[in-house]
Amino acid sequence: MNERLLLGRSIETGSWVHKLDARSKLTGMLLYVAVILLSASWMSMALLAVFSISVMASTRIPLKYFIKAAKPLRYLMLFIFIVQLLTVKEGDVLWSIGSFALHEGGLRLAAFSVIRMLLLITFTALLTFTTTPGKLNQGLEGILSPFKKFGLSPDRITLMISIALRFIPTILDEAQIIMKAQASRGADLQELPLKEKARMLVSLLVPVISSAFRRAQDLVYSMEARGFRMDAPRSRYHRLRWGAADTVFVAMFVIMGVTVALL
Repeated sequence: MNERLLLGRSIETGSWVHKLDARSKLTGMLLYVAVILLSASWMSMALLAVFSISVMASTRIPLKYFIKAAKPLRYLMLFIFIVQLLTVKEGDVLWSIGSFALHEGGLRLAAFSVIRMLLLITFTALLTFTTTPGKLNQGLEGILSPFKKFGLSPDRITLMISIALRFIPTILDEAQIIMKAQASRGADLQELPLKEKARMLVSLLVPVISSAFRRAQDLVYSMEARGFRMDAPRSRYHRLRWGAADTVFVAMFVIMGVTVALL
């Protein structure tokens, strides 16, 4: 189960992107999201695709891992494609049967939305692939530190994200154990019809959720036993350092955003 899980996993290759400050990568991802959401032409989308593939290739991580990161959302992308295709009534009619018709504008917008979502998911996976959870939390805390003046606690947010990322493989392992236990009792999920699978999933959620709450409670007790206090002053074993490469990395996204705006 853990071998197929890509969410939150860092893949070390020693590339220049891996060595960047986590704050620069977070800033770059935010700029990338803004640019890809504002892009409205095929020319800008093609330029973003070339830029994204070039940066992903420079990490020396096989591109198949980026594609696998988008695989869990393939049904959502298919759903978006179908909805856009059936609801948008713009442009020439490509195919019609009775009162039902598919328009050229609907096909164009559906394809554009799916490509945009695919680029967004695959490229933002670069953040977790090239950054360990510890450095990612530290970088997020550094970006959010100015908001302390407004009553926002970066420590609470980063701790919540860190615990959530660490709980994901644990919960998946727990679900796998329960599924194997049910299969040993004759309730194999893969061999059941669709209606029975839905019932089995409901019966699977109850023990998984119960186990998650139990583990969360044990974690709270262990943190209290070790004297953990929220928002207490702490030192850092590893300090983040912003270098020239980080400035260049962020500047790449700024230039890309300006180029897309001009297009």
